Amino acid sequence: MLVIMSDEHQARAMGCAGHPFVQTPNLDALAARGTRFTNAYTPSPICVPARASFATGLYPHQTRLWDNAMPYTGAIRGWGHALQDKGVPVESIGKLHYRAEEDPAGFDVEHIPMMVAGGVGMVWASIRKEDERIHGPKRMLGDYIGPGTSKYTEYDASVVERTKQWIAERAADDQPWCLYVGLVAPHFPLVVPQEFYDLYPNDILPAVKLHPDEGHPRHPWVEKQNAFMDSEGLFKDSDERLAAMRSYFGLCTWLDFNVGQILEALGDAGLTDKTTVVYTSDHGDNVGARGLWGKSNMYEESAAIPMIMAGPEVPVGPCDTPVSLLDLSVTIAAHFGAEIDAAEGAVGLEKIATTPTDANRVVFSEYHAAGAVSGAFMLRQGRWKLIHYVGFPDELFDLENDPEELFNRASDPACADILRGLHAELRAICDPTETDALAFKDQADLIAGYGGRDAALSLGAPGATPPPEAVT
Repeated sequence: MLVIMSDEHQARAMGCAGHPFVQTPNLDALAARGTRFTNAYTPSPICVPARASFATGLYPHQTRLWDNAMPYTGAIRGWGHALQDKGVPVESIGKLHYRAEEDPAGFDVEHIPMMVAGGVGMVWASIRKEDERIHGPKRMLGDYIGPGTSKYTEYDASVVERTKQWIAERAADDQPWCLYVGLVAPHFPLVVPQEFYDLYPNDILPAVKLHPDEGHPRHPWVEKQNAFMDSEGLFKDSDERLAAMRSYFGLCTWLDFNVGQILEALGDAGLTDKTTVVYTSDHGDNVGARGLWGKSNMYEESAAIPMIMAGPEVPVGPCDTPVSLLDLSVTIAAHFGAEIDAAEGAVGLEKIATTPTDANRVVFSEYHAAGAVSGAFMLRQGRWKLIHYVGFPDELFDLENDPEELFNRASDPACADILRGLHAELRAICDPTETDALAFKDQADLIAGYGGRDAALSLGAPGATPPPEAVT
């Protein structure tokens, strides 16, 4: 099994997902010979908590790894440990965003792993109370935006080369194996090689939906979250904003190019017909919608993710049953006859893909990280999507009739019963108020452990996590 996870790839930014201009021929080809899960979600729309949930099959409120200063250490057993117990070789190449290479995180070998900065991550962003937090110390998207290379594109290129070598070495090996590959693109900084940037001239870029400058007020929770690191407000001018969009979409095609190289290496090794391949991402990106950049909210641009699986006995065609990264965690273990102690309701993707569509299956996500002045919770069931904010009004969207989430139906009397039902489903998973309080307590304890607020403000990368120094 080969599992490829990118970072910050919007679910709709693929040709196979119906995007009008994003070019992803390799992901499209993968989807054409397998299953694309059309309604896939992250358990938390930020890197470190999402990846801890992916490792363990548990929600953030179960791992209590709430934000980017609480990385996975391997203390909670996950699918990697389950494979090790079975004697299945399991290795990683590339971005993990766990704590440290020496931690027993469930891999026999971690090749050029990218971990959180300094083993601590963004501690300063764990200070979330409005009267205590500071705004982001630098521009999140990077000092320069546009064509070129960055440490991230160089790192991805090294990850791809190491992966190609790894696969070639197993061409004559009949032993089952599991390889996880972590690519960074299309995560900011928004810098991409010129040839990919040039694929997206200004005249094909779409108008931004629900932009505040056009008179569309943001939800008050979202307004406060965005104020923590207002990327839109820091663009030099409209041209730089367009360059950011061009770079993001270019990075999606750069990512696709890298996936293509890996899949080509699998074919050259004669392993395509023997290998189940899964492609996904840890979360999405707003790419300017509502004047927002990055992730960190529950709208589709941020919380929905791509999910494609292809290989022996995998059905061909789309699967509309809602799924999450927790289901992928179960899938990896089950593929090798193992089990993990995952969250209730998590099911292997192979089973979901081979059974009739369950449009009413519940999928859940939560956010307690950078910029959030209170917890945010998402519950998707059928056509309806609830976003519940502790201390703020709900949002309710009918994704069947309003896939762009333009109309909040939470105050519509005709939706009162629907709203009550979704809240009941949410509380069956966790109590939002109690979970919010627990997250703040754990974060306060973390800050105290580092010596208090002033000490914590200096800990961790100010923006994107730096890749390993040596990636050759």
